[in-house]
Amino acid sequence: MTRSPLRTLTASTPLTLLTVAMLIALFATVAVKGFDLTVFGALALYFVLWWTFLFAILPLGNAAEADPQRLVPGQDPGAPASPRLREKALLTTVLAAVAFFAALLIFPLARL
Repeated sequence: MTRSPLRTLTASTPLTLLTVAMLIALFATVAVKGFDLTVFGALALYFVLWWTFLFAILPLGNAAEADPQRLVPGQDPGAPASPRLREKALLTTVLAAVAFFAALLIFPLARL
């Protein structure tokens, strides 16, 4: 049984963080070289978009724990059973990049 590339990249937290960091570095480099942004401006714009998309993506696909035996003392009964945070971090990174490059194409942000 083969694993999907997404499952491979989200197998561990360090691998997911490395992947996200490499993608962000790639996106910032393209923005600086191709769209005449400063490094700080590119990273600031991308960060704002990434953070906004994160809060839009976090609730997707969540279901509360249905098995009362798996609840631990102090756990909120509405907490997601499987939040899949690493997958959502990669999805957020890709969708924020789409919005980032759309903004770069639509708005004249040179020397931001």
